[in-house]
Amino acid sequence: MNTNQIEGLIGMLMVLGILVLLVLPSVLGIVRDRRADGQIREAQEARGERAAQKSSSRSTVPSTATWYADGRRSKKLVSS
Repeated sequence: MNTNQIEGLIGMLMVLGILVLLVLPSVLGIVRDRRADGQIREAQEARGERAAQKSSSRSTVPSTATWYADGRRSKKLVSS
């Protein structure tokens, strides 16, 4: 290998290293989100199984916060 080839190889390795540094946080975030989504899904399934085992005595009337949020959403849709 001559000097030009070595310089080219070093440059290419630096570019690949920078690319890895830029892509790595994104890949780690995707993996973390998928793991969290799986845990949420498992918890919902377990919660659904528990709810199916015992009848719920809770009221089906939405809470005040839900009612307020729905009202705010509908006002935004109308005004835009």
